[in-house]
Amino acid sequence: MKKIIILKYGELTTKKDNINYFIKTLKKNISEVLENIEHEIYYDFGRMFIYVAEKDIDEVVNILQNIFGIFEIIIGFKDENTNIESIKSNVLNLVCDKEFKTFKVITKRSDKSYPTNSMEINNIVGEYLLTNISNIAVDVHKPEFLINIEIRKNEILYYFNGIKGLGGYPVGTLGKGLLMLSGGIDSPVAGYMTIKRGVKIEAIYFESPPHTSELAKDKVIKLARVLAKYNSNIKLHIINFTEIQETILKNIEHEYLITIMRRMMYRISAIIAHNNKCNILINGESIGQVASQTLTSMRAINEVIKMPVIRPLACFDKLEIISIAKKINTYEISTLPYEDCCTIFVPLHPVINPDIAKCNLYEKNIDVDKLVHKAIKNHEVIDIKAKEDNKFIDIL
Repeated sequence: MKKIIILKYGELTTKKDNINYFIKTLKKNISEVLENIEHEIYYDFGRMFIYVAEKDIDEVVNILQNIFGIFEIIIGFKDENTNIESIKSNVLNLVCDKEFKTFKVITKRSDKSYPTNSMEINNIVGEYLLTNISNIAVDVHKPEFLINIEIRKNEILYYFNGIKGLGGYPVGTLGKGLLMLSGGIDSPVAGYMTIKRGVKIEAIYFESPPHTSELAKDKVIKLARVLAKYNSNIKLHIINFTEIQETILKNIEHEYLITIMRRMMYRISAIIAHNNKCNILINGESIGQVASQTLTSMRAINEVIKMPVIRPLACFDKLEIISIAKKINTYEISTLPYEDCCTIFVPLHPVINPDIAKCNLYEKNIDVDKLVHKAIKNHEVIDIKAKEDNKFIDIL
């Protein structure tokens, strides 16, 4: 028997006419991350099969657990000997070192010409195991151990309980978005949740030296590197926001500082997104969490752009967000004590329900277009790869 890795798609199977596009993209994404490991990939609309050297299986399984679009990962066994006696002995050999008290045999016949039907095979194999292994019983409702047998043309597949995958859609199947990445807890989680829906992301970070430090910038790069594990890489756009913030501080009513600052960030982000073929902006806003995240604030800030803004965490509470951040290994990085430009110059009493007319009036005190153009013209871009030592943490 030869070991084989079997992938189940889960949500992808709900696709109809375009399912082939989703599966082809998943295959491409897997091939890219396995480029340094000799492998072969075959697929049908039900599963994907990966052949690698047995010495590489554990490494490949670990890699696959970081790839969106995979519902379950199974290490299976393939045998070209298809007679019923071989099936019985193969199953016994495969399960004899497993620990279980109850089991169930599930047989599928894609080869309908096979002379024994699925129910008969279940019964024959089940009875054989009961005869040869002590202290086990069949439980067809809630078995501790599942034994799967697939009768295919000229081969038999055997597999057991699988490893949960990340689910979601393959990255890149739903286009590209630009993540507004701060050094806080929320935005990396929003990025992760968006990648899970098949959106490949780039990121934008606003720095404000000397008011923000290089350590704050390094923190954001570390967060981007964690996200790159799921995204294959991340192009990080770094905007020097110092002149804009200082200009706003000198010329805008203090209670509106955060609102106008966010409007400027949105203007810049929308242009960067458009120039890099991103269809949406993404941020970590959660309704009511801070003054700029009330519904009226969101409306006043959104008003300056036409591009859609996706807020994956809009209806999450802080404890839920923190829980996910810990699972994806961004929480400890996000809580490093280095301020970003969103946390400096915060007024004592920021406006909670900003008036759009007042925003437009106050912005006449600054040269919006000139400041935006200058920030974009001089911005820095870093291409960030995933760290090799980032390990998968099961989530959701």
